[in-house]
Amino acid sequence: MARILVADDDVDIRELVEFKLSTMGHDIVAVGDGAAAVDACRLSKPDLAVLDVMMPGVSGLDAIKEIRADPGLADLPVILLTARAQESDVETGFDSGADDYITKPFSPRELASRVEALLTKTA
Repeated sequence: MARILVADDDVDIRELVEFKLSTMGHDIVAVGDGAAAVDACRLSKPDLAVLDVMMPGVSGLDAIKEIRADPGLADLPVILLTARAQESDVETGFDSGADDYITKPFSPRELASRVEALLTKTA
């Protein structure tokens, strides 16, 4: 299956996403902030990243900008998973380079479907 980076500062959400995606057979790299997410992307070259927007230090939006600026990672599919649900937040997320945007609370089944769709699209 795929190697997926999961970055969320909320341990419970990070573990839920990690559990759901690992039960689907994916190899998960989990981190707690945006800076660690960018570093992990450079080190492990994941097939997809799931990033929270609001994280301490480097936010998910800042992490996407760094990922998109790195020639080796520019094509990495990124899903933003966030509590920010306003239309302007969604627009900002897509403008920053996200391939998909999922709002919390979320259905793990929906997340799984979106991950599979994005992995299939970019395969």
